[in-house]
Order: sequence, then structure tokens, then C-alpha cells
Amino acid sequence: MDVVSFADIPVKERFAFWREMSSKMWMPLDARCEPHLEGAFQAHTALGGPASVQATLLTATSLTIQRTPGLIRRSDPETFFVTCAVRGHAMGEQADRRADLRTGDLMLRDSSRPYLTRFGSGDPAGGQLLSLQFPRSMLPMPERGLRDLSAVRIRGDRGIGALASQYLLELARRLEEFSAAEAVRVSTLTLDVLTAALAAELDARSAVPPDGRRRALLAQIHAFIRANLGDAHLTPGAIAAAHHISVSYLHQLFRTEEITVAGWIRERRLERCRRDLSDPMLAATPIGAIAARWGFTSPAHFSQAFRAAYGLSPRQFRQSSAGNGRGPSDPSVRRPRPAARS
Repeated sequence: MDVVSFADIPVKERFAFWREMSSKMWMPLDARCEPHLEGAFQAHTALGGPASVQATLLTATSLTIQRTPGLIRRSDPETFFVTCAVRGHAMGEQADRRADLRTGDLMLRDSSRPYLTRFGSGDPAGGQLLSLQFPRSMLPMPERGLRDLSAVRIRGDRGIGALASQYLLELARRLEEFSAAEAVRVSTLTLDVLTAALAAELDARSAVPPDGRRRALLAQIHAFIRANLGDAHLTPGAIAAAHHISVSYLHQLFRTEEITVAGWIRERRLERCRRDLSDPMLAATPIGAIAARWGFTSPAHFSQAFRAAYGLSPRQFRQSSAGNGRGPSDPSVRRPRPAARS
């Protein structure tokens, strides 16, 4: 993962440099910090691709960030971003709502509407904020429902919010440790964590219409499946039990996906195996070990399923990837065929 740190920039220039770079690379911002407090300012930005999660860790004493209507008219990337208070308190406002965050709390905001953020006030060491920005299309939930969550405090001390909080706090601590080969995995995992937390919050709000709650539940289930792909006992019964629903209702949810539950799991497992088989860092890992890591208990069944999805055996695919330098996101590598309904 490419990480831009501003620590080597002279203290007097650091804040202005970050503000200019952020406005050019992401969106125009009005960021203000008292001149005599700029020495406490630090920023680390993990740069992902245009369709991935981009993380920025800010440390500051009394920092204010605004998106005004005029700045939105100038440029709008149409993104959502989730903020996590890593240290100290933070405040966010959007759509006539205000969220006061304590350490570990989360908050969602929308780049297309004016907002205000303040943090770090009264803390000599400076407050710390992790901001995760991603295209709105990456969240498999109704946009209207998500906008109703903007500037709503998602508590980091209970339920799925607590699990998401623990993950994001650890991500903030290790932001500079990830290699380029790990960036895609970290981005995927981060989005799954955020999806689960936001879906749980949507599901908990009575104002969400039944269709929105159904899609939020389905997003939670998707995230749960992705997090447990390596479990060979990941069955419809186990998934239904984990979400306190019946197996028949689980199958009903997946009818809108035009795929069975088992088919959806198989596709995700094949995607993970395909990614690992094209990873040069895993070239020495046996194909059977990669298959087992992602829940395939039968090498023969894995090989058959992989060939059916990608047109090559796992060994042929690995050799082809090594010879052509094709990574997991190469457009010339065929995507899996939709699994047949059963």
C-alpha cells in the first residue's frame, strides 16, 4: 500500500501542503487550523485505486474541516466516507444532524452535501481521526437509507459497531505496515467491515422501510460470508443461525441475487483462490493449501469448479498469471460464470 506521510515536510508548511493535496486529489475542502497549533499536525494517507477504500489518518490540535455548497459545486467525487475517532473526541454535522464521537465511535458522511468536522480541541497531544473514503456504488445498500445515517453516531462499544471499531483502530495503528500486495486485501476487508456496521445500523432504525431492511440484512450476510469463507462448515444453516433467521428466509433473500446461497459462497471462494494463485508472494504455496484456506475440502472438486469458472485448471491459471504478469484485477482474466441455480 502506498502511504504518503507528511512528517518529513517542514512543520510550517505541513498543514498547507496537506490541505492543497487533499483538495486536488479528492475534493475541495475548507480546512482550518490555528497557526500556533500547526506544529501538532500530522497526516498519513494510504492511496488506493479509484474503486477502492482510501484511508487518511489525521493528528491535529483543533482542526476544522468543511464542505460548503460552493465547494461541492466546484467538484464532487460522489463518495461516502466513514470517520472513526481514534483518539479524543470529534464532532460532525450534516443534514441538520450532529454527532459527537468518543474514541472508537464511527460516523458516515456524504461528499455531495455540506458538512462540518471538528476534532482535537483541548488535547495537548492532538486528537486523531481515521477517514475512509470510497465510491457510493461500493456499498450494496439503498442510498436513501445511507443518507439518513449521515452524521449519526455509530457507537463503538457495542454490537457490530464494536467489532468495526476494533478493526478500524487496529488499521489506524498499522496503516504504514501494509505492502502493495496486501493493499487489495486490506481494502476488501475494510469495505466488508464497514458494510456490516452500516447494515446493522440501518436494520436497527425503525424508519428504514422493509425493503431497505431486507437489503441491509443481505449486505450483513454477504459480509459475514466473506469473513468466514475459510470455514469448511459455512452452510446455509450456520449462516441463518448467525443472523437469527430461518434457512428458508435466507434462501428467499438470495432469490433476488439470482443465485443460490451455496453458489454465492462458491463464487466468492473461487475469487479468493484466483487472487491467491496470481499473487507472486504465494507462488511457493501448494494449490491444495490455497484451496483449503478458502474452504474447499476436495482438491478434485476445487479443480473442477475452478476450470468451469475460468476455463483453465488452477495450475494452468497460475502458470499463465506468472508468465503474463496478470494480477487479480487484470481485465483479460475471465470472471467466474454465474453459478447455476439449484
